[in-house]
Amino acid sequence: MSVLFAILLFSVLIFVHELGHFVAAKLSGVQVNEFSIFMGPILWSKQVGETLYSLRLVPIGGFCAMEGEDGGSDNPRSFDKAVWWKRFLILVAGAAMNFVVGVLLMVIVYLPVQRAVVPVISSFSDFATVDGENGLQAGDRIVELDGERIYVQSDFSLILSLNPGDVHDLVVSRNGRNVVLNDFLMEKHETVDASGATRMMYGINFAVQDMDIGDRLVYAWNQSMDTVRLVRLSLQMLFSGQAGISDMSGPVGIVQMMSETAKASPTWVNALLNMLYFGAFIAINLAVMNLLPIPALDGGRVVGLLITAAVEAITRKKIDPKYEGYLHGAGMMLLLALMAVIMFKDIIFLFKR
Repeated sequence: MSVLFAILLFSVLIFVHELGHFVAAKLSGVQVNEFSIFMGPILWSKQVGETLYSLRLVPIGGFCAMEGEDGGSDNPRSFDKAVWWKRFLILVAGAAMNFVVGVLLMVIVYLPVQRAVVPVISSFSDFATVDGENGLQAGDRIVELDGERIYVQSDFSLILSLNPGDVHDLVVSRNGRNVVLNDFLMEKHETVDASGATRMMYGINFAVQDMDIGDRLVYAWNQSMDTVRLVRLSLQMLFSGQAGISDMSGPVGIVQMMSETAKASPTWVNALLNMLYFGAFIAINLAVMNLLPIPALDGGRVVGLLITAAVEAITRKKIDPKYEGYLHGAGMMLLLALMAVIMFKDIIFLFKR
């Protein structure tokens, strides 16, 4: 069931993405030749006006085929004839729809939550040395840590793990105003937790807050923004060498993680909410990743659009779209190669288990 749910989830997210392009194109007066769910041979189709609506055999992906999106069309309603800001809106509409769906799924996941741990200090353990008149105090809300916004309580340990060392920069909200603690010494101390395991801890205890409907909506939004930030942090780690291809997962790896999470859930309700959280996480990831300035992605097309629009405005000469098409074609080949490597790695790992 979890595998079927994952396939359905990916299909819905891709459908929503292409639907964003479709609606924006229609509203912008750009001709859409075909709007397809899935890929491969056509199973069903219906011509409505100028647009062919189709359902295809392979349950992966989908597309919104606009007239002249790769240039070379004399149709006055083609994509390449539309003014630059309409093309911009059409290109970003897919990612925008994915982000909206991700936030809505986060809201669904956190609506049942009655209480949650928040980044507000409730007390300190006896061994703590981070509290005091010139340090942290009970009631402080952690706002920033080492330049990173603290959206949810788990961000505190995450950012600390990414910035090893005992000296950190903090911003806390205290009595309605922000207090800055630069070069603040945060010492860990060896202690034994409730399970008897020895751990290194700061001795900071965070508050548990009762959540009303407004708090839950804010919490869902903060989780969404935290997911956006996680994409950036992951890319930073990838480019800095802290992470590699072995740490990346494609659809096969994600389906495996979703299946394991569902199996480990105590009830079917928990399993469903965990799967929906995965859906929200993936939707927001797709939105952000798709807007990266990489050829073949919508973000790469947006960059190409802005550059060509600026050059054409200055030179008053139309740039042949085939050159941008070559760039996106090469980018697509590289992207497909990377996806194949990651999928192969996920499959090998699956069979080794």
